[in-house]
Amino acid sequence: MFFYLSKIFWFFVQPLNLAIFLLLAGLLAALIGRRRLAATGSVLAFLILALSAWTSLGAMMLNPLEERFPRSPLPQKVDGIVVLGGGFEGAINLVRGRYELNSGGDRMVETAILARRFPEAKVVVSGGTGELLPEGEGDAATAPRLLDALGVSADRLVLENKSRNTYENAVFSKELVTPKPGETWLLVTSAFHMPRSKALFDKADFPTIPWPVDYRTSGKEGFGLFRDNAPDSLQTTTTAIREWIGLAAYWLSGRIDQLFPGPGG
Repeated sequence: MFFYLSKIFWFFVQPLNLAIFLLLAGLLAALIGRRRLAATGSVLAFLILALSAWTSLGAMMLNPLEERFPRSPLPQKVDGIVVLGGGFEGAINLVRGRYELNSGGDRMVETAILARRFPEAKVVVSGGTGELLPEGEGDAATAPRLLDALGVSADRLVLENKSRNTYENAVFSKELVTPKPGETWLLVTSAFHMPRSKALFDKADFPTIPWPVDYRTSGKEGFGLFRDNAPDSLQTTTTAIREWIGLAAYWLSGRIDQLFPGPGG
């Protein structure tokens, strides 16, 4: 139920969709003569789009998430690497049988680099189809093709293809590998996603060393206008809002212990 409610809620509150719904509400209000209500809907829609696409608000919201878990020096020995899904274009790969990457593709590329650096380490790819209406191939199904092409043999892979969200990533991954005391596992995901991911793996009693990748901010943006092109700024704002909402929802539901998990938490 949590999965379905989260997907439905996010459909309505993500900035672009919310602006469209507000514009539609304003139009309907204008048609029935409610001018003040129509103006309010239009102004709110404009503010949402302008702040999201024309300012650096999104980067300022995303940067604290990315800075929360800085990289530590790599240990001498690594027993396993867990990479969370979200780096592939699932619908395209299902049809074309390839491994097209999206903006989160750094997760898989960095995993291949780590796997070659630690040739004895197991590689867990955790990610099914996380869409409400599945239309694509899950990342655990696509990843073997890319990792094989990058020199990571299939016998090292552990494929977790049932998870639909980060909570299930943690729970199902632990069930598959049953990490032993004293083992060292790296957790690879996007830097903005690391606070929630690390907290969920800790809650599942799966100790990991965070290895953030896929940085979207430099930390030097500051607040300003037209710091990036509008589509990228809109995407950054959308990602930031989604992650903060995700943290709040997981905290309120008891799935993580802190609203903003950190290295000491």
